[in-house]
Amino acid sequence: MKKTTAIVALMAVFGLAICFIILGSISSELMVALGINEAQLGTLVMVAFLTMCIVQLFIGPMVDKYGYKPMAIFGYITTSLSMLLLATASSFTGALIACIVMGFGAMACNTVGNTLIPVVLFEGKDPARASNFGNGFFGLGYVTAPLLIVLIIETMGLSYKIALIVLFAIFLIFLIVSLIAKFPEVQVGFTFAKASQVAIKPAVLIAALALFCYMALEISMGTWVKSLMQELYAASGTIDPAAKAGLVLSLFGVALMIGRFLVSGVKNLTAMGSKLVTYSSLLALAAILLMIIAKTPGLAILAVLLAGLAFAPIFPTLVGVTFAKFDPGLYGSILGVMFSIGLLGGTLIPKFVGNLSVGSTVQQSLLIPAIMAAILLVVSLFVGRVGKSKES
Repeated sequence: MKKTTAIVALMAVFGLAICFIILGSISSELMVALGINEAQLGTLVMVAFLTMCIVQLFIGPMVDKYGYKPMAIFGYITTSLSMLLLATASSFTGALIACIVMGFGAMACNTVGNTLIPVVLFEGKDPARASNFGNGFFGLGYVTAPLLIVLIIETMGLSYKIALIVLFAIFLIFLIVSLIAKFPEVQVGFTFAKASQVAIKPAVLIAALALFCYMALEISMGTWVKSLMQELYAASGTIDPAAKAGLVLSLFGVALMIGRFLVSGVKNLTAMGSKLVTYSSLLALAAILLMIIAKTPGLAILAVLLAGLAFAPIFPTLVGVTFAKFDPGLYGSILGVMFSIGLLGGTLIPKFVGNLSVGSTVQQSLLIPAIMAAILLVVSLFVGRVGKSKES
């Protein structure tokens, strides 16, 4: 049963990745099908992540109070429904509704996965290492969704809607597994008042600010890398730029996945985690600047790969380092605050990039993510300096 529980946790972060990457994966096809522009696509992304931002505040403490299983079941039901709604959407409004539903499901999956992984992996003794390994499966989801869509649309010549139906079926399989899994018991004596007290701890707030910057970067890349590469491929006269751009987005996921699996091999990662976040933030800034100045698709691909490797350890290491300062019974509440504030970055920044890209280029608009990477670099310097003693 313990293995089944770990599988559910890994499936949850895999599913979360699909929710994060799906709009970017079908961006060009969705804009054509619905007759919308980059700014309206940015609005869909903004609504999806704004919903997640609000829902996460409530889902986190609910996991601590009521347990993993109800939230896992809820998460897989709503994410599968959102894929079906997006597949059948014939208007901007229909897609908007699908994005809202997806926001609810994604945050249930996120909380179940990212709070359960540090408990069931590595015997709960190295949260940062466990979080990196578990979130390697998030990277796998980042790879799978774009590749699946390229396969179905470009290779098989079918509609993007078929790909969404396939994802709908995958989430239903995840639901079945969660129904038979046995989860750890919730902490006795948990109260929502206790959760609110944890929310204002300095260690949580600093980590939340770092996640605000980081998620602005990751979601911007997931949403706009495909469009960036289409611009560069089209300028170079490449045939079928959409298919090649989709593959580059998958490469970003590959780099994210490989980076996390590699970092998870480092023992006692939690102790050195804050320094790793700083070095990774510096590399992320360099990679985004390289995307901005790239004149050829080849150089841009290198920058995307560097960005994936740089981004890889930032989120899971931040989560693991912060969790290590608190009791496991509060993980859901802590993640709720961190992820909700983090999602504000993922809500606002991709939308700004989309707005600036109208009448300009995505490449020029990447200056905004570059600024966020610089801010993240500064904030990361404080992550290891607050809350060093374990709090309850």
